[in-house]
Amino acid sequence: MRNLFLQSTLVLALLAASISTAAAQCFRDPDTGELVNTDGTPCTNTVVTAVPFLRIVGDARSGALGDAGVAISPDANAMHFNASKLVLAEEDMGVAVTYTPWLRALGLNDVYLAYLTGYTKMGEQQALGFGLRYFSLGSIQFTDINGENLNVGQPNEFEVSLAYSRKLSEKFSAALTGKFIYSNLASGQEVEGGETIQAGVAGAADISFTYQTPIETRKGDNNLTVGLALTNIGSKISYTNSLFRDFLPANFALGAAYEMNLDEYNSLTITTDINKLMAPTPCQGEDCEDLDGNGVLDYREDSPISALFSSFGDAPDGFSEEMKELMYSVGIEYWYDKQFAVRAGYFNEHIQKGGRKFFTVGLGIKYNVFGINFSYLVPTTNQRNPLDNTLRFSLLFDFGALKGEG
Repeated sequence: MRNLFLQSTLVLALLAASISTAAAQCFRDPDTGELVNTDGTPCTNTVVTAVPFLRIVGDARSGALGDAGVAISPDANAMHFNASKLVLAEEDMGVAVTYTPWLRALGLNDVYLAYLTGYTKMGEQQALGFGLRYFSLGSIQFTDINGENLNVGQPNEFEVSLAYSRKLSEKFSAALTGKFIYSNLASGQEVEGGETIQAGVAGAADISFTYQTPIETRKGDNNLTVGLALTNIGSKISYTNSLFRDFLPANFALGAAYEMNLDEYNSLTITTDINKLMAPTPCQGEDCEDLDGNGVLDYREDSPISALFSSFGDAPDGFSEEMKELMYSVGIEYWYDKQFAVRAGYFNEHIQKGGRKFFTVGLGIKYNVFGINFSYLVPTTNQRNPLDNTLRFSLLFDFGALKGEG
């Protein structure tokens, strides 16, 4: 019963984020002119979107690098971060499978993310990639407004993606990814007002670029990689018959990685990512407007394309608040003989924009065509994280290496 209650709460929270039109209750302090919460602390104004499972890092390697992955060396998991790296992969073909337990610290055993990705290179100039992301929220006992049991549901969400990656020059590559998104949180149930919840469906695209160049040193060639990815750019999504739909978690990501080949057997990579959601920042207090009087705040009626651009300048407190919406990841990875890896990282998000802060650690082992990565998250604040005290792992298969054996 405790598990059912926790899972029901999770589903309701996800639906509330998508269906509710209310803004957080902040107001301007008459003395300072700054936005504050009702208790006088700085205004908590988190950017909220539908289908946040699209932003869950499913790769245990990046999970050990503070969620950094835009510019690290390519494998099949580049589908999530930056598909333009696929054409730069060393092997001609690869597949990755990741299993991520979710909310395990709360005793939930059937909530998880499963992620399957793969790619195949078509010569030296182009590659195709695919991805299947499945998020299960377990079994939920739905009830009516009187608390009487209805049916038992199994909420789930999934994303199917296909990418085309191509070299535009020896050092520069680009990719375009198409996505189909399906989100079934409580299909057939009713919300306040008598509206029936239905499965949400949306389409989206990613655009990504990678620049990679060797840097000569006395000990050999090092590598500098810079990546840019605009992900989840697409239609809005709705869970009811309402004309008003919610934004996908469109994201701007800029990353860099510097790989140092220390000698024949040892290498070290330092990487960092900066992320920002390209969705509207909720308005606050007197800044909120509903000019057409339809009960939906105007910022939620922007078109997806308009929101991409306005998201860089729509924060109620101006530029200083926009800077707080940046999320930072830093990671370091050591490889011995390209067979054994040790990783560590840190993720930071401003307290007013979600407040996620955590260290990550992990290991990697690669032998022939087979590889396995582990990661573990260590929280640094009192705020709970869905991955607290959770070990996640990825399996990788570089089938292209078999050709070399033959």
